[in-house]
Amino acid sequence: MSPRIFNNVEIGEGTKIEEGCIVGIPPRGKEDGELKTIIGKNCIIRSGTYIYAGNVIGDNFQTGNKVNIRESNEIGNNVSIGTLSVIEHHVKIEDNVRIHTQVFVPEYCILKNGCWIGPNVVLTNAPHPLCPKVKECLKGATLEEGCIIGANATLMPNIVIGKRAIVGAASLVTRDVTPLTVVAGNPAKYIKDVKNLKCHYNYIERPYEVNE
Repeated sequence: MSPRIFNNVEIGEGTKIEEGCIVGIPPRGKEDGELKTIIGKNCIIRSGTYIYAGNVIGDNFQTGNKVNIRESNEIGNNVSIGTLSVIEHHVKIEDNVRIHTQVFVPEYCILKNGCWIGPNVVLTNAPHPLCPKVKECLKGATLEEGCIIGANATLMPNIVIGKRAIVGAASLVTRDVTPLTVVAGNPAKYIKDVKNLKCHYNYIERPYEVNE
């Protein structure tokens, strides 16, 4: 099945959109073509991906299969979003971000340059779901530059993961994480500084060089 491209979609040179994709879907309350959609150069949109209208996506972007990207997001250059991941609306994703398979990123999250999100990670933004005022207090997480979120971790609303911090796999993060630290557990707690991590296999002395 050929991809379906709605009106007012700009696609950069060298970009490939595979079969079964839909690009520029108007969100509820908008007409076809009312919101401009931009996809940069040399991108790969793999089969089954849906991209709603109003997104601005940079160069060298790629998706896995069946990714869902809602409307009005800002996505930078060299961003990768893995198979079956969902990006809700009004999310900002800066350059060089890697999002693995089956990740959920809700509204109003900010993912800064070079952060890495492992498979099955869930970010949240609603402190009290079903509250009559819930839409007025949706606040997503902010992931600062170069931080790493391990597989199956869950991040509660309105928290900040500091620059180059590491969240261990399967952790529940309920409060801000200090830059250059490692946290893990349920709830996640400080384990050590990133500079003190050592390679499990002794290939190198330390997996992360910290010069700050």
